[in-house]
Amino acid sequence: MKWLHMESVRKRARQMGIAPGILPTGPLNAITDVHPVRVGQVTLIEGGGVRTGATAVLPHPDNVYQNRVPAGIAVGNGYGKLMGSTQIRELGEIETPVVLTNTLSAPRAADAIVDWVLTLPGNEAVTTVNPVVGETNDSRLNDIRRRRLTAAMIHRAIREAAPGPVAEGSVGAGTGTMAFGWKGGIGTSSRVVPKSLGGYTVGLLVQSNFGGVLQVLGRPVGRALGRYYLKDELDGGDADGSIMMILATDAPLSDRNLARLARRALFGLARTGASFANGSGDYAIAFSVADGVRRTPTRRRVRSAIADLPNDLLSPLFQAAIESTEEAILNALFTATTINGHNGSIGEAIPLDRVMAALNGHGIETPP
Repeated sequence: MKWLHMESVRKRARQMGIAPGILPTGPLNAITDVHPVRVGQVTLIEGGGVRTGATAVLPHPDNVYQNRVPAGIAVGNGYGKLMGSTQIRELGEIETPVVLTNTLSAPRAADAIVDWVLTLPGNEAVTTVNPVVGETNDSRLNDIRRRRLTAAMIHRAIREAAPGPVAEGSVGAGTGTMAFGWKGGIGTSSRVVPKSLGGYTVGLLVQSNFGGVLQVLGRPVGRALGRYYLKDELDGGDADGSIMMILATDAPLSDRNLARLARRALFGLARTGASFANGSGDYAIAFSVADGVRRTPTRRRVRSAIADLPNDLLSPLFQAAIESTEEAILNALFTATTINGHNGSIGEAIPLDRVMAALNGHGIETPP
């Protein structure tokens, strides 16, 4: 029996004693620690080849089209299809749920979001919608050309979005994804800055499907495990792939400073050993749920004062974004389960015992 099948219990990073950074987490250590953010997921596993899904992030439970939230975007390597990104950059706001899925399902997800928005009470006169859809390519494990996700499935992910704990690993949009040559998936984390600095929360959710040389707390774990980019004998260990990173905060930020916050997610991604390869799509979207910056119908038409945290107070939030990104990626990797996929492919769950052994070998003590 191979070692990769010997572990039946998967763990989050902190359950293994791996706690990146210095800031405390929120109660759930999840994007939903940023009230009132909701997350909904649908997982689709059919026969021997379909391994995919969708994950929806709602900034708040109200009509997002009418009560928009400021947002910013950052791009590492831009090999991807982030639908709706140009309007976010132009207007600095999000007006729909954010849906993550696979590459070839992105257009259908966008169409489903449009249908969803048009049917909401209060939107009877709406004639334009900017659906926001992020994607990664899960074709290694998923028969992506079958395009089995339907509008009803996307609507279910949006409709069932809820506060509380967020399922991680091989679920939702992370069902068929890979990371660092191992099974990837959905991961989440959060950080809370000290009350003296505002007490704000930053939460993050990732759809991890990328490559590189895995580092955990700065240690070369990928090299120790013998699976990393540019290792000649590795089968399928390239650095291509993508990651979607969704950041939420309750700090009152402008879209300009939200774009700055989103860029810090890229730095957290780099800490994990990502290679930002030619075929990688590395995207971050950050939004604020603070009431003072919400773009209500009145605020969009009438000159009004909007609370905005000044530049000099942003550094703690930048630290929070970097730390929560790093931990969310590790959570996605450590909670993912082995998936047997399309054409006999296998997405092997990273062996947690070997991760801990590698860390112990580099001077980091982890719980037994």
